[in-house]
Amino acid sequence: MTLIGVAFLEPVAYTGFAMSRTRRSGVLLHPTSLPGPYGIGDLGPEARAFVRWLTDAGQACWQVLPLTPVGAAGCPYASPSAFAGEPLLLSIDDLVDDGLLSADDAAGLADAWAAHDGTELDYCWQEAHKLPLLRKAARALLAAQDEPRFAADREAFAGSSGWIDDWARFAACKRASGGKPWWGWGDGGFDPQVVREEKALQFLFDRQMRRLHAGATALGVQLIGDIPIFVAADSADVWAHRELFDLDPDGWPRVSAGCPPDAFTELGQLWGNPHYDWAANAADGYSWWRARMRALLRRVDVVRIDHFRGFEAAWAIPRGAPDAREGAWLPGPGAALFDAIAADLRTWDPERFGDELPLIAEDLGVITPPVEALRDGLGLPGMKILQFAFDGDPNNGFLPANQAPNSVVYTGTHDNDTALGWWLTADEDGRRRLGEALGREVTEESAAWALIELAEGAPAETCVVPAQDLLALGHDARMNLPGTVDGNWMWRLAEPLSSELATHFRGLCADAGRLG
Repeated sequence: MTLIGVAFLEPVAYTGFAMSRTRRSGVLLHPTSLPGPYGIGDLGPEARAFVRWLTDAGQACWQVLPLTPVGAAGCPYASPSAFAGEPLLLSIDDLVDDGLLSADDAAGLADAWAAHDGTELDYCWQEAHKLPLLRKAARALLAAQDEPRFAADREAFAGSSGWIDDWARFAACKRASGGKPWWGWGDGGFDPQVVREEKALQFLFDRQMRRLHAGATALGVQLIGDIPIFVAADSADVWAHRELFDLDPDGWPRVSAGCPPDAFTELGQLWGNPHYDWAANAADGYSWWRARMRALLRRVDVVRIDHFRGFEAAWAIPRGAPDAREGAWLPGPGAALFDAIAADLRTWDPERFGDELPLIAEDLGVITPPVEALRDGLGLPGMKILQFAFDGDPNNGFLPANQAPNSVVYTGTHDNDTALGWWLTADEDGRRRLGEALGREVTEESAAWALIELAEGAPAETCVVPAQDLLALGHDARMNLPGTVDGNWMWRLAEPLSSELATHFRGLCADAGRLG
């Protein structure tokens, strides 16, 4: 059996990283949200089918959330590793095709999920049912890893995984401790077999992800990844590189990251991530950051940097503070970090990386002139969210009339309500202003596609639409509500997107001059 379809099998030449200077459109959908019989979307057949749907719909890019292991409550922005891939994204079907699992293994997992009460993603269920199968596949790979069919992927992975020893030991120690954070491990003993299994899982993730990436490239679809500025305190990165973070002698963060109070959060947001010791990072040429960016750009073409403003200055909250009100702004590394990354990328792959960084700046929140100067000095596109555009201020930077071409426009992001959800809670003035922007009345039935039409017609060179908005879904399809823990990151498509939807979306993009 073939591992993947022909279009996803042939090696392809890389054609550019590119925040292209032509109008284009894409879709925001995390792989976990793809449909399928195992309770979680993955990197396998449904992902490849979605890429083909994107081409049918005239789309040029697919944006995802972080692909690293999820943290508490399934959050991909609180990962225990800045480098590793989330094992639960591995395709069971592809592991069967590889001979690492049996058809009975796959059927048993599908039957178990079919008997499960619910349709949304349940990480506890996945860890109890899918993860043991993935570990079984890892053991099978260890027994067969010297076979010629794995040789090319093994060589590619070995040359790009300087982080793997830290991650594998961290994961093995955490498993041996029953899940305790690293500062509670004591001597940190671990089972060497678990270390080998963790390395095998990461090899399999790298193999599946790179083939998905190559197949998307062959079809003209670029992958937009996501990199959070901060990492979790309980992570392999902090555990193995404590000197790069602002910690006290006992390993505790001196201050925590977050956001100051604003119109949406009276107490601000207290995230709990440690801050960086930027002087220590600069002293070694930002080597950890350079390696981090390389690792992600092996998997995707462009990277959205979450909380970009933190590189100019980040909100630091004293340890023990009950909320984020007591924080203060701490200076970040500024352009020096990005200059180091740019030079490293050009050295790594000069044909792929030129003068422009393959980055999108998530410039939302408290944005000051120095943050804008950093973004513009680096030539990075910022983000324009249409849900924020209709407050009545003619100078509102999110309004299409005020958007710079070098930007990315969204109806909303993973942190927003859906377009329809926004409409249902918007005041009458906001609804009226949307209609005025389009030149016609907008109703509840047309609200989602009204925002899509406005986004596609905006001056921003790139437009990205969440899949939920294409389906005109309401509040229940929201991906994340910032400041909350439970009930997020769970939404999934019930079935693949239809050919009729692709045709309709393609026509809209053609009218807007955005066909991929």
